[in-house]
Amino acid sequence: MKLEVLGTGCAKCKKLVELTRQAATEMGIPDEILKVEKIDDIVNYGVMITPALVINGTVVAAGRLPEKEEIKTWIRKNIQ
Repeated sequence: MKLEVLGTGCAKCKKLVELTRQAATEMGIPDEILKVEKIDDIVNYGVMITPALVINGTVVAAGRLPEKEEIKTWIRKNIQ
């Protein structure tokens, strides 16, 4: 499972990393989370507002801070 948080390092971006890590850990998923901070890389995903969460190459949330339970739902849907 590839988990990526897109953002330049703002407080919400850091919180999304924390929430994603907690969700993955609680589900027993390895919590290697890639932080994508370069604007060009973020734009390549089609994201214009951060923070954003990408699971297995698909943007599942952008421009808002989702709840941990939402993140768990997305992870469940993307377990390979």
